[in-house]
Amino acid sequence: MSTIALSAYILMWPVIVAVVLFVISRAFYREWAEARRGGRRLI
Repeated sequence: MSTIALSAYILMWPVIVAVVLFVISRAFYREWAEARRGGRRLI
């Protein structure tokens, strides 16, 4: 495996994790804001 391919393979995982964390965080914030507007508890 070339050095560039190995570097790209290793560096893509933090990007994937960051994207997944962003999607989960955005969904949580939407649910929280909707519950707050409706006067309900989130949990």
